[in-house]
Amino acid sequence: MAKKPNTANRVFRLYVAGEAPNSTLALRNLRTICKKFYGDDFQIDVVDVLLSPERAWADGVIVTPLTMRLYPEPTVQIIGNLNNTDQVMSALNLSAE
Repeated sequence: MAKKPNTANRVFRLYVAGEAPNSTLALRNLRTICKKFYGDDFQIDVVDVLLSPERAWADGVIVTPLTMRLYPEPTVQIIGNLNNTDQVMSALNLSAE
């Protein structure tokens, strides 16, 4: 069970592989989506698997970029650069309204 942080109502963890193009794009897209739907009420924890392979291994991450929504539950995982906004919105149960 993910613990809600004191500062944000939406918590994401993004696993990246250094400055790889898809990793950079995933971070940019995640920030854009979060800003649009959550304003400033979100937190993104970026884990570089090249610098912290043990953390990725412990979390079962075998491919990057991988985005996890940790809070609110249930945990949601999205693989890829988040370029397909419709699929991301669907996975996160967001409405375009």
